[in-house]
Amino acid sequence: MFDFHIHSRVSFDGHDTGRALAQAALDAGLKEICFTDHLDYDPTGQMGDLTFRTEDYNAEYDRLSLPGLTIRLGVEFGLTRDNQAQFRKDLARRPFDFVLGSIHFVDGLDVYFEPFWQGKTVYQVEQQYLEETLACVQVHEDFDVLAHLTYISKPPCHPTHAPLSYGAHREVIDEILRVLVKKGKGLEMNTSGVDRCGDFLPSADIFRRFRELGGEIVTVGSDAHRCNRVGQYTFRACDILKDIFGYVCTFENRQPVFHKL
Repeated sequence: MFDFHIHSRVSFDGHDTGRALAQAALDAGLKEICFTDHLDYDPTGQMGDLTFRTEDYNAEYDRLSLPGLTIRLGVEFGLTRDNQAQFRKDLARRPFDFVLGSIHFVDGLDVYFEPFWQGKTVYQVEQQYLEETLACVQVHEDFDVLAHLTYISKPPCHPTHAPLSYGAHREVIDEILRVLVKKGKGLEMNTSGVDRCGDFLPSADIFRRFRELGGEIVTVGSDAHRCNRVGQYTFRACDILKDIFGYVCTFENRQPVFHKL
């Protein structure tokens, strides 16, 4: 099986070496993984450096190899409404196999932390996050797959820890999915929400809708930042995608590879 969302110590919030994570993937029964370290930018500058040095990335991965495991190299780029030029500049650093696009900041605030949530209902927070996601996917072209569409269900400050409801935000979610389909982009089933909010990010019903609207590219990622999270719930995610799509995708040289399940 596959895990196409893993962070090593190259990411500002990672902990383990690429080799240790790769060994954890083998131990978990995976056959192909992709490292997707953060290229993210705090609009306020208050959180410091959220990206990585290319030298560190190259040193961590260029000679990394384990028999029985295919290792791909990618990035997770933090999309904002106005960082397209920075995105293109970062992608020119080196060749990548895979580029995830994600949204972590809204109105200059990191949605993972309490200040973004203050004075708002859960519905308002979710809707604002989704509207920001829509704005970002409309203006960006250079990512392959949208990561954790319902990431807003994951922050520890969430007052109910309930997964975002597709039915409550149908209109904006459908519009996001239509943009992805029109641009030939994929959707990630991120497994990190299972322990946080009891569901995948996003949930299976959103993948069914993505399929109905013509979506074709789907990937699975654990969003692991430590060895013990590598591959977590990815087999269960693939079972869900098997029922909806019949396959799951990996990437090589920015091109999707379809694996029948």
